[in-house]
Amino acid sequence: MNGEEKITTSHRSRLAIIYLRQSTMLQVRDHSESTTRQYALVDLAVALGWTAENILVIDKDLGVSGRFGVERGGFHDVVAKVCLAEAGAVFGLEVSRLARSNADIARLLELARLTDTLVVDSDAVYDLADFNDRLLLGLKGSMSEAELHLLNGRLQGAKQSAAARGDLRVPLPVGLDYDEDGNVVLDADEEVRTAVADVFSEFARTGSAYGVVAALAGRLFPLRAYGGVWDGKLRWGKLTHGRVLGVLANPAYAGAYVYGRHRTQRTVRPDGSVLTTNPRLPRADWRIVINDHHDGYITWQQFLDIEAKLTANCTHQGARPPREGEPLCQGIISCGGCGCRIGTRYQGKNRLAQYDCMGHRDAARTTSCRSVTAATVDGAVVGLLLATLTPALVSLALDAAEQVTQRHTRAHHAAELAVERARYEANRAERAFGQVEPENRLVARTLEVRWEAKLGALNEAEANLVATREARPPLPGRAALESLAADLPRLWDDPATTAKDRKRLLRTLISDVTVLPDSDQGEVRIGVRWHTGATDLITTARSGAPRTPPAAIELITRLGAIMTDEELVAELAAARLQTGKRRPFDVKAVRWTRHAYQIPVPDPFREGEISIQRTASILEVTAGVVYYWVNQGLLSARKDDHGRWCIPWSEAIETNCRRQIAASGHLTPPHPRPARGTALDGEVTVAQAADLLGVGEHVIYYRIRIGDLPAHRTEQGRLSIPLTDTLHAHLRDRLAHSGQPAVTGEGSRPLPEAARARDEISVQQAATRLKVLAAVVYYQVRAGHLQARRTATGRIAILWNDEIHTRIRAQLAADPPGPTGIGSRLLPTGTTARGELSVQNAAKQLGIRPGALYYWIRRGELAAHKTKDGRLSIPWSNSVKAACLQRAAHGQKFTPQTQEVTAGGAV
Repeated sequence: MNGEEKITTSHRSRLAIIYLRQSTMLQVRDHSESTTRQYALVDLAVALGWTAENILVIDKDLGVSGRFGVERGGFHDVVAKVCLAEAGAVFGLEVSRLARSNADIARLLELARLTDTLVVDSDAVYDLADFNDRLLLGLKGSMSEAELHLLNGRLQGAKQSAAARGDLRVPLPVGLDYDEDGNVVLDADEEVRTAVADVFSEFARTGSAYGVVAALAGRLFPLRAYGGVWDGKLRWGKLTHGRVLGVLANPAYAGAYVYGRHRTQRTVRPDGSVLTTNPRLPRADWRIVINDHHDGYITWQQFLDIEAKLTANCTHQGARPPREGEPLCQGIISCGGCGCRIGTRYQGKNRLAQYDCMGHRDAARTTSCRSVTAATVDGAVVGLLLATLTPALVSLALDAAEQVTQRHTRAHHAAELAVERARYEANRAERAFGQVEPENRLVARTLEVRWEAKLGALNEAEANLVATREARPPLPGRAALESLAADLPRLWDDPATTAKDRKRLLRTLISDVTVLPDSDQGEVRIGVRWHTGATDLITTARSGAPRTPPAAIELITRLGAIMTDEELVAELAAARLQTGKRRPFDVKAVRWTRHAYQIPVPDPFREGEISIQRTASILEVTAGVVYYWVNQGLLSARKDDHGRWCIPWSEAIETNCRRQIAASGHLTPPHPRPARGTALDGEVTVAQAADLLGVGEHVIYYRIRIGDLPAHRTEQGRLSIPLTDTLHAHLRDRLAHSGQPAVTGEGSRPLPEAARARDEISVQQAATRLKVLAAVVYYQVRAGHLQARRTATGRIAILWNDEIHTRIRAQLAADPPGPTGIGSRLLPTGTTARGELSVQNAAKQLGIRPGALYYWIRRGELAAHKTKDGRLSIPWSNSVKAACLQRAAHGQKFTPQTQEVTAGGAV
């Protein structure tokens, strides 16, 4: 092999990568010889000196195209191995196997040059450090890409040529099939044809794809598979919305042969990868359309109507198709104040529909925007529609439509004549070109150009004919329209006519409706625009919620204070008065009117009865007490028709109630409750004791709870403490030696004025100035580095000035304190020389928490003693370490920190 001498020992010590690729799975299945040749590169690598252990075969990309933008996992593995300098050589049957893109090949070759990696194909060995080899491989890569371009151009050109004649066989949708001669025919299976035809029938009836799905729910729909093991077989499955759209939008069902409905589009993602998609093109951009190519389920005009209907149903593109709701102008009504669309909302239990401006969503709502009931607008618009569609006006519209139809017919006839003339001119130019002698190229070139111009004119004339034919569909018969106009009011009010049908009829003539601003709050101005461009303005009264007639309100107000609800119902019926909804008054309606207009009811109390509030006032208690007695049956009462309590009252009942009050400790305390801060003679309250000891109240409660401080409750339930001088001194001593200052206890507040006058500060103030924990200050006091004393209240007062501040800061900077004060730093040098460790150092060696060592020391399982400064020192040896590790291994709480169970044993 050429260039075998370029392989060195360094190359053979690294991997020999055998890269395999074929573009499609069809090639892998049918072209097995190419696959075999690629796998045979392993033998070539062995022959060139690589051992079997250093040969890596990468065949992930079998069946994956080498075009730019295609994700290839195998190629990425090759690049990764080359980048890591793990590859000594990359073997490929030819350069095109590595990639069909110059960009991919150039990147691989550059990385191979930097890492001293060879490239080997069936011809030679290439060293990328050699300029000639790099130039040769680059040329091969360019030729590989050009080869792909030429092959693709030939294939696409042949496909387009066959498609222009309608001879290119493409996968057909279900319901269509190829016969023995290759012609497109309807499927021979009647069940399949019926299923497809039902989709178009239901769409014509419902007008939406979702309506088709709902109408055919429960029925199976056929699907013909293409490719794979199911190739050509018919399967049945659920009819989904996507499958319905696929059927309705496929022009093959209209008997048309179409090629070029999609195009390939590549986009670069943010991560640098290339995404290839095939978006659908609009109908005007389809390359080839041949109408009446084969028999279909619908006509081409029906297909165009379906396409227009689907576009009108597409809400995410701004369309507002008719819905099932009652409001008729929903989707076509807009606000004249801000220009935003008007939405529909429903209020109350009766679901009263209202039109509400949606300008608030875009912060565009103005003061002229209005909300109006849907019935007000719909009634005015429908009245205008029915008044406009009179037989006389319909007759005038039909006369105008006939004139338009005649103009359209004349234009269509003129377009047909233009096509006929253009075809004649093209045929004549073709005959002239055919009669010229081939050797006479001067004349032949001229006639060829003339023929091409005539063909272009013919194509333009045919396109103009198609546009003219589709410009306006044929109108229905005159008699049918006149009959419909005469019967339209009855058809509109027919109960069988749905709201959706009324909306469709309304939108057939009316383009949009606008609610215009109006200064009169009692009126609504409505602008209506017809599809012809004409406009109308309607002014109607604004109708709100039904109101109770004023006569009924006057009668209830006049007689409400002396008549019951039942008597008022009889009076209203005698006066023939009804509610705002045109219904007879009942007790419920009368009560609601009383509530709405604050009309009083007759006095519900009989002789000897009083209300809840009056009872509470007499007994000098709250109304809640009286309600409690009534609910518990301790006080008799009754409810009237309006839910008011009536209590029979007498001197005996009052005496009984007062007896209950006297027997209750909650309602009448035996003794007046003392004010906060007072106690029995010779004793103090909790708050007074806290002030005397200089601690928080919670400290006093804690001392009482643990028995250090005697206390008892008074008759009022208050704690009273007999605080004598001896007990006072005892508590101060306990608090001074507790070592646990609370957040609001000793040391947490500034010292008294007398102590501050002697340049003394508290522990917390010192910690704040030094920017350390309070525990560090306590340690400095215990170690003798800070001069301190206890005040009369047990507080620690520290002598402080600038010199002391500077000295302590310097000491802390030279020997920074640990996180927990004592024991957090190394022991003195003399102690460590005797083979002793601090608790923290021992815990670090064992891999456990210091709390475990404190626990063992307290239980006597680990020997330790305190140094002069109060630090714990542990005599340490290998045997002590082994015993501690064994003890930690057998106790889950003290498992070393490297395991999953957290080290515990904290004291």
